[in-house]
Amino acid sequence: MHITKGDFLLSDDKSRLDIEVIHRFLTNSYWAKGISRDIVDKSIQHSLCFGVYKQSQQVGFARIISDQATFAYLADVFTLESARGNGLAKWMVTNIKKHPDLQGLRRWLLATSDAHSLYAQYGNFTPIADPSIWMEIRTPYE
Repeated sequence: MHITKGDFLLSDDKSRLDIEVIHRFLTNSYWAKGISRDIVDKSIQHSLCFGVYKQSQQVGFARIISDQATFAYLADVFTLESARGNGLAKWMVTNIKKHPDLQGLRRWLLATSDAHSLYAQYGNFTPIADPSIWMEIRTPYE
């Protein structure tokens, strides 16, 4: 997948990813604070990943954890501050949902503490209808 928007390119080609940029952002994010480089590497290896680039510089990222048949989890979505204000996060999520390997899925999930209204725009992202059926094991990185 290679899609352009003005000066920006969205690609699912993992060989283009700048792992240093991704790790630097994630290790300072509220959701992955302190994540190690090894964990970032492994998460990318086992996910469908998307990078946003301006020329050759990576300015955005997202990844999907999925069986590509019934379920997808949208994770680690970010746009660097230098590229914000261009609608890149919206553009990225819109096109990720159109990816050929992610069609016909029964359930999509994501977790966010501050972007509910952003994700609600993408048709069908709503609070979990019955949270009483969900359970988790949560282990912080630090």
